[in-house]
Amino acid sequence: MKNRHYPLKECDFIKIIEPHIIKYDKRPGRPASISHYQFFSAVLYVLRTGIPWRDVPDLYGHWHTIYMRFKRWSENGLFCNLLYRLQQKKKIKMDCTWVDSTTVAIHRHGSGSLKKGTSIDRARPKRREHSNSRGSFRPLSPECLSI
Repeated sequence: MKNRHYPLKECDFIKIIEPHIIKYDKRPGRPASISHYQFFSAVLYVLRTGIPWRDVPDLYGHWHTIYMRFKRWSENGLFCNLLYRLQQKKKIKMDCTWVDSTTVAIHRHGSGSLKKGTSIDRARPKRREHSNSRGSFRPLSPECLSI
């Protein structure tokens, strides 16, 4: 890899990857501020280095533009389809797929369980005769238990 910011040659990108992108990218409106090649190189850079989106170098374009396009492509399935097609053509080898919090959203309380026990334990009514004492009354004798 001679150029660390653009690891893929633009001619290879146009020949291999861009035909798959053009099928999905039929949105009306103004033209994009960065090319697909710049965007794809930026995503490869983020995946390779693990930096946050806000720290993407300016030579790729504005970080928010790159992030929003990545989000849009992830939501409509273009990224998954693109990786699948590249794997079929033996252009990439995927051994492992990483999922991070920028692409997977959970509720802010979804990280752990309640400390009091599960909701099933709290919903189950307590049997009075199994408790040791009934307030100021004496404990129940075993003969009184209806088992």
